[in-house]
Amino acid sequence: MSLPIVAVVGRPNVGKSTLVNRITQESDAIVHEQRGVTRDRSYHRADWNGREFMLIDTGGIEHAKDDPFAESIKTQALVAAQEADAIVVLVDGKAGPAPGDEEVARLLKRVDTPVFLAVNKMDTPNDEAAIHEFWALGLDRPYPVSATHGHGTGDLLDALVDALPEPEPFVETDAIDVAIIGRPNAGKSSLLNKLSRTERAIVSDVAGTTRDALDVMVEANGRAYRFVDTAGIRRKSQIDEDVEYYGFVRAMRAIDRAQVALLVIDSTIGVTDGDQRIARFAEERGTALVLVLNKWDLVTDEEHREDIRYQLKEKLGFVDYAPHVRVSALTGAKVDRVYAMIDKAYDSYMREIPTSALNKLLTEMREFGHTVSKGSMTLRVHYVTQTHVAPPGFTFFANHPRLADDSFKRYVENRMREAFDFTGTPITVKFKKKD
Repeated sequence: MSLPIVAVVGRPNVGKSTLVNRITQESDAIVHEQRGVTRDRSYHRADWNGREFMLIDTGGIEHAKDDPFAESIKTQALVAAQEADAIVVLVDGKAGPAPGDEEVARLLKRVDTPVFLAVNKMDTPNDEAAIHEFWALGLDRPYPVSATHGHGTGDLLDALVDALPEPEPFVETDAIDVAIIGRPNAGKSSLLNKLSRTERAIVSDVAGTTRDALDVMVEANGRAYRFVDTAGIRRKSQIDEDVEYYGFVRAMRAIDRAQVALLVIDSTIGVTDGDQRIARFAEERGTALVLVLNKWDLVTDEEHREDIRYQLKEKLGFVDYAPHVRVSALTGAKVDRVYAMIDKAYDSYMREIPTSALNKLLTEMREFGHTVSKGSMTLRVHYVTQTHVAPPGFTFFANHPRLADDSFKRYVENRMREAFDFTGTPITVKFKKKD
């Protein structure tokens, strides 16, 4: 399900990351007094009174050399207005209105996106007098908040979620939704062109050419596919503060609504930390995954090829369920094999296992005798059933579910993968108290 997007914009060092952490009740966004601190994570799931949304921290805006505020903040605000469903403009209540704040306000007055002005560092609750001067920005009501202590954030969030659109459900079609993801210049657009037999996507050897997510419908081998080509995902420190930043947001949205993700890896470079991070995105969001080793024809050295095989195990071992295929998107060599991999991953993603088969496996596991004990307590699993698909999820009913630690859960998952074919898809294993 694609959730509404809320962008937090503003000058450096006004407390954007602190506010993000306050709203999400986590500490994903790195907080530092130095302006421009980079952040590995900038895409945060949030919830307020049962309404879920994605919160985007647009921190790390670097000032232009000649003008301390104008260009970077102007571009960031404009792109945020185009891509987000709502915008929170954060200003420094102690410093008062600054030229950068006025520029952002002037730009956002002309957009249709709901805009909320939050005056941060207001540590005294309900101090309306202290925020009086911010009415001059013309962004309607200023909300006094303290991101550090939480004062006023409830009123801001109440108004914010009321303005958000309802989450977009998946559209029921016969097509398999496939997101093509990967680092810039890995060959995603070339792969899309070969798979769709068109030249729909712009192909260039300049990293970052693809800015928008493109939907392309394809029929092959009697099956329909909806491909989404996305902007390359890079570290936050390597993302400009303008359009490419929101290309990253679009890529995350594409993963959210995809059933299968194709992670395109540049074989001439090998598996990088960036590839590892992107695979983690897909795994966390429960998307089926296929690894596409592109430019394989350019890897002629057998030692290099063996090194890539080693890297798949070392860096991507946490998604060892994902099959891989070696292709050349430029020449089209073996690209047709990608369809078989997508079908395999999708079928696993939608697989339903009969309860009788699950409990037969459970009986075999009991006979094997592997379990967990703590003090006088011993874990006994009585029953298992599948509780959802897309991806498959299973609930085990036991006498002491808390004894099922991560090691035991991995053991159970491995046994299930040996017994049933879950190639290409993550699965979830939960333990619950038997009534």
